[in-house]
Amino acid sequence: MTRQRQLALEFRTWGGKRKRAGRPPKGAVAGVSHLKRPSLSRLHALHVTLRIVAGLPSLRTSTLFARVRQALAHAQQRFGFRLVHFSVQTNHLHLIAETEDARALARGLQGLCVRVARAVNRQLSRTGRVFADRYHARALRTPRAAHSALRYVLLNARKHHGTSRSPKLPPGFIDACSSAPWFDGFCRPSELAFGARAARVGWSEASSLEAPVVPPRTWLLRAGVERYGGVDIDDVPSGEG
Repeated sequence: MTRQRQLALEFRTWGGKRKRAGRPPKGAVAGVSHLKRPSLSRLHALHVTLRIVAGLPSLRTSTLFARVRQALAHAQQRFGFRLVHFSVQTNHLHLIAETEDARALARGLQGLCVRVARAVNRQLSRTGRVFADRYHARALRTPRAAHSALRYVLLNARKHHGTSRSPKLPPGFIDACSSAPWFDGFCRPSELAFGARAARVGWSEASSLEAPVVPPRTWLLRAGVERYGGVDIDDVPSGEG
C-alpha cells in the first residue's frame, strides 16, 4: 500500500491586522479613523468636524473667512443636506447639519468641501489640497446630545481663547465667525449680545441670502433642545457631554 505524503499548509502573509496596514492617510499622520460611519436618520442631526492641512493661514482672518462663509452659504442646502449651524476656527470647522440619509450626507459634504477649498485657494492664490483628512461625523440622537453640540459649536471660540496667546473674550461676545448671530436660543437678549447685529448687517450687505445657514427641520433641533433651556452665551465649552 502506497503511503500518501502529507502536504504542509502554507498560510498567506497578506491581509489581516498588522502594522501600517490599510489605506494610508492623506497627511503625515492619520487624522480620522476609517471605521464604519454611524447609522443616520432624517430624524436626527449631525455634528461634523473638518480639519485643514497644516501651513495655511487662519481661516478666521477677515478676508479668508468672508470667502469661507460665502462658500458655506452656497452649500447650505443641497442633495438632501442642510447646514443648520457652523463655527470656523483657525484650522478646522464645526458643522451641525441635517441629512436625509448617508448618500445625502456624502454628496452634500463633498460639495461643501469643494466650494470651501476653491474659495480658500482662490483667496490665497494657491492650488492643492485644503482639507487634511476625511470628515468626522457624530450622530445626535437625543435632545441632550443636540443641546450639548449646539453649545459646543456656537461657543467654540471661547474654548480656544483665554490664554496668553488668545485673550479671554468679553462677556456677551458673539463669534462673528460662526452662525451664532442667527441663533435665537441664547439666554441673553440679542440687544445685549455683542457683535450679533453687526455680523447680520454685514452679511446682508454682502449677500442676497437672508442667512448663511438654514432653519432646522428636525424636531430635535427645533423643540427637543429647548428641554435643556437656552444656551449661556458666556459659557466655555470643554466637551459635548
